[in-house]
Amino acid sequence: MLKLSELARESRRRPVWLRVGGLIDGVSNEVRSDVDLVFDAREIRAVGSGIEGQREPDAVLPDFTVLPCLIEAHAHLFLDGATIAFDQRDAYLKNPADWMRGRARARWPKILKCGVGAVRDAGDKHGVGLALAAEAKTQLGKLTDTPFIDSPGAAIYHRGRYGAFMGQPIEDHATPADGVAARVRDGADRIKLIATGIINFQAGKVTTPPQMIAEEIGQLVAASREHGRQTFAHASGADGVGNCIEGGVTTIEHGFFITPDQLAQMRDRRIAWVPTFAPVQLQIDRAADLGWSDEIVGHLKRIIESHQSMLRRAHEMGVTILAGSDAGSCGVPHGLGLIAEMTQMEQAGVPPRAVIRAATGASAATLAFAEPIGRIAPGCRSRLIFTRHDPSVTLANLLKEKTILFDGNTIHCQDGLDIDGL
Repeated sequence: MLKLSELARESRRRPVWLRVGGLIDGVSNEVRSDVDLVFDAREIRAVGSGIEGQREPDAVLPDFTVLPCLIEAHAHLFLDGATIAFDQRDAYLKNPADWMRGRARARWPKILKCGVGAVRDAGDKHGVGLALAAEAKTQLGKLTDTPFIDSPGAAIYHRGRYGAFMGQPIEDHATPADGVAARVRDGADRIKLIATGIINFQAGKVTTPPQMIAEEIGQLVAASREHGRQTFAHASGADGVGNCIEGGVTTIEHGFFITPDQLAQMRDRRIAWVPTFAPVQLQIDRAADLGWSDEIVGHLKRIIESHQSMLRRAHEMGVTILAGSDAGSCGVPHGLGLIAEMTQMEQAGVPPRAVIRAATGASAATLAFAEPIGRIAPGCRSRLIFTRHDPSVTLANLLKEKTILFDGNTIHCQDGLDIDGL
């Protein structure tokens, strides 16, 4: 039997026909059994049928499940996420932009090794995401060895409020429309809004009023649509989330303290939710290292429990849910952070197959990337995870040994991964 590495090399010169034990297509709820899959290095040719004129598959892999490479819907590529040492993070941000770009490029092999094939960057003011996204655009439709990325560049926020480390203030421009136009000229693929502050862990809630009112968000959304750009909004606290819903953003990021009524509005208005458990869960998991008191840990646990409850409701109600880890945040490494986020979504009560869809087909459909990714269907890119450990049983299996086939390349990952540099 041909090994996966040999099959990948063969796919560079002709279509390869496999029969796999399980197939997760990124769209449906089922895991299909004993499925034929035909692909070359560039794209998937057929699912459920073989190659005309060829009598049998090139390989039969009954012990393997195949699924699309994962999509990280919220990550800050300009930041290392693994460290929780704030002095190291402060020192990191003092480095030149060229150094940050080199650091971010160096992460790609490890991110891909985790099975992450695409990233929606969530903003930085140093041009790191924009530079990587520009490089990705030169590879559209070609064979490459790095995940796809697009980026909003600098987020839009209000001067003096949260967001200075990754954004440029709206006050730099005469009107919201001018601010959006400036981002587009810089190369932004999307427009990132910072509509609220962050959670005050000591108080266990958002203690500052929203940065942006609904009318302002609506103006930014309208201007973005004129340029053909989606919008995504950092928002926590019911008031801020409500403003984002009223303003009509494409996706709401974080959404802590969201209400059931707001979930219903998001469903009806087709606004997707990226709940980002990972940064807050990290505060619980590393509470001793971070110096949090028992009282603060109690706040954090209540926040997570409420968030879990809202995620279950969102799933039951039919809200579009996307998987994003906020990698680059304190203690959330790139690549591995997405898998941790997915396992936390499972722990919240969302079935593993639905979580996989949130990290593949749902993200692909909502975010409308320039590459056809996130699904196993004819015409989609041949960017696939092969594993003997079925992730539809438990998402922790994504941390186990797997092989990624990516544009005719093979990346093998043993259990675990060194987080240095992630």
